[in-house]
Amino acid sequence: MTGDRRWFLKGSGFPWLARWWPFAAAPVAMARGRNVYQELGIQPVLNFRGTHTTIGASKQWPELHAAMEEASRHFVSLEELQDRVGERLSRLIGSEAAMVTTGAAGAICVGACAAVAGSDVKNIRRLPDLTGLKNEAIIFKMHRNGYDHAVRNVGVRIIEVETLAELEGAVNERTAMMYYLGGTSGDADGPEPPPLGECLRMLHKASVPVMVDAANMLPPWENIRKLAAMGVDLICISGGKHMKGPQCSGILAGRKDLIHAARLNSNPHSDSLGRPMKAGREEMIGVWLACEKYAKLDFEAIDKECLRQAEYLKTAIGRIAGLKAQFAAFDRTRKVRRVEVQWDEQGLGITAAEAERQLLEGSPRIAILRSKKGITFTVFMNDAGDEKAAARRMEEIFGGRGGRRSTGA
Repeated sequence: MTGDRRWFLKGSGFPWLARWWPFAAAPVAMARGRNVYQELGIQPVLNFRGTHTTIGASKQWPELHAAMEEASRHFVSLEELQDRVGERLSRLIGSEAAMVTTGAAGAICVGACAAVAGSDVKNIRRLPDLTGLKNEAIIFKMHRNGYDHAVRNVGVRIIEVETLAELEGAVNERTAMMYYLGGTSGDADGPEPPPLGECLRMLHKASVPVMVDAANMLPPWENIRKLAAMGVDLICISGGKHMKGPQCSGILAGRKDLIHAARLNSNPHSDSLGRPMKAGREEMIGVWLACEKYAKLDFEAIDKECLRQAEYLKTAIGRIAGLKAQFAAFDRTRKVRRVEVQWDEQGLGITAAEAERQLLEGSPRIAILRSKKGITFTVFMNDAGDEKAAARRMEEIFGGRGGRRSTGA
């Protein structure tokens, strides 16, 4: 075994990549010569939806591929790897401890297991049978979403509340945890959620842990560090969205005792509810390196590029007769550039559903989102030049429907 590989197995810092990168580049380049999607008859899409799992969420940082390939070549103790990677992740986050999970949803599930069963092996083995255990999880009604199913997997009863007063009244001897949705998507004009700080004060007084689903809180990285500084007990992070790690990776960070319990409730412990949610050595290495890179990014520069693309798209689409293009409001916790496009469907003879279909079935294929009054281009995960392709497709679809063609962008 070479010195470089011994260094890799000891889990040293990010700079070691450069030492063996030239040797790994050749097989990676060979693999790229094979178009696996073409072999399957699948045409990739340009992503104007955002970090949506249904279309891949993000593209991994290129430098992760060789590192994950190297990780796959060796046997290693997963427990030891979780220890070492967890130490590095917790330093980046500012939490007592951290572990790698299968996405943010996996973090939510094993975190809920930890809150309910703790580190007691007997309790862990009988989940989701909660006989004799705390069996309630409190959630604000406005925070209910499809991902809180990961909490319900554990078998708890969901207790919905709407105000801090109701929250205080809902806490009792059966309360295992509280789930708090940390990020919001597209509802910046909606009602403000009850402050997280007040929830922490109230729940910690009753010795009840608070879990924050932070999947929609990136960028910037500082949002995650703020959660740790506030004393959030469990922080659930997606590794495969804006962080651009492996899509099936996530991070659970927080209190040392709860992270220890979450690990006992998950892989590689066979008789546990979280055993099927297996994070492999490749994902552990990949999300660690992605996190190292992500925590040091210039997020203002990233947003500047997103703004440039969004402004181009807004201007170009706005020149097409009959179309109105405008920026949407930001989320509460992060900047996401969105261009909303509206038109008179009856007057132009095309519905939003038809426009969405044509964009997705054309060349290049473009994935967008439907809005209440039209369609939305989310400029968040795009390569430079994607905005020009999207503008051209909109011109092809709408250019002749408003009585005249646009003058181009």
